[in-house]
Amino acid sequence: MPQDYTYAVARIRFKETRLLSDGDLSQLLSAKDVPTVLRLLRDKGWGDGSDMTADELLRCEDDKTWAFIDELVPERAVFDFLLAPNDFHNLKVIIKAITRDIDPRPYFLHNALNDPEKLYDLLKRREYADIPAYLSVPAKEALSVLLQTADGQLCDLIIDKACMEYVYSLGQKNEDEIIRLYCEMFVASADIKFAVRCAKVKKNRDFILRGLAPCETLDVPRLAAAAASGYQEIISYLGETRYKSAVEAIESSMSAFEKWCDDSLTAVMKPMKWEPFSIGPVVAYIIARNNEIKAVRMILSGKLSDLPEDTIKERLRMMYV
Repeated sequence: MPQDYTYAVARIRFKETRLLSDGDLSQLLSAKDVPTVLRLLRDKGWGDGSDMTADELLRCEDDKTWAFIDELVPERAVFDFLLAPNDFHNLKVIIKAITRDIDPRPYFLHNALNDPEKLYDLLKRREYADIPAYLSVPAKEALSVLLQTADGQLCDLIIDKACMEYVYSLGQKNEDEIIRLYCEMFVASADIKFAVRCAKVKKNRDFILRGLAPCETLDVPRLAAAAASGYQEIISYLGETRYKSAVEAIESSMSAFEKWCDDSLTAVMKPMKWEPFSIGPVVAYIIARNNEIKAVRMILSGKLSDLPEDTIKERLRMMYV
């Protein structure tokens, strides 16, 4: 029997009113420095009321999001497709830490499917059998590559592709259309970014194919061939796909394309507000929270780097409210 999300959606409705608006972001952008931004955020209920650093504040907000979601939906497995990328991030950190003999703990993302501390301990001892297959297989290959070749780029490629394939598989198994759409866009956008970067540094077709993950909305062999032929060939190919509206952003910069991806997803998610009986509004809220935390991180980073306000503003995502 399908789960009834009516109560969860009712709670989400109230929480949505507390999401940052475009006006709130403008206020943060106008702040003179990082301490002022942090004070404004505390006034809006961010953090735990104490004087936190920027990193502590952002981590606190991510933890608050998932603590709230755990209250609404007891079974976190529903959101594996959103949490799994954090496992692959942790896997990258751990493998590089093992090969360089450094402590990975400061770089862990803790809202993940697997305890990063336990994963670190198992990988140090090479106990792959006790690690889920979707992580152990790329971990073993990436660690071997890094130890034998010291090629960090190839190590990242192996893990990134495994991440895309796993998220996509979760989408394919899910009956909810919004989750399937999210997973499709997650993989397609990652494929496009990888292909564009490869074209710019003139990688060959075999290397490009090795890093691309199949998805429904892209012809991966054709994308790889286009990337191997040059940047303009990618632009031409994408002009024939549903991602033709991304071409202008890609031609501007990769950060502009990443913004296009996030904004497109937000636009798709906004109608979910009016679906009171499905998981859609809960998923949309999590993505909205992730986007506002990302926006605040950009503002804080920009202030720390003394970037002009307009430069920071052009990178900010569309807000959900």
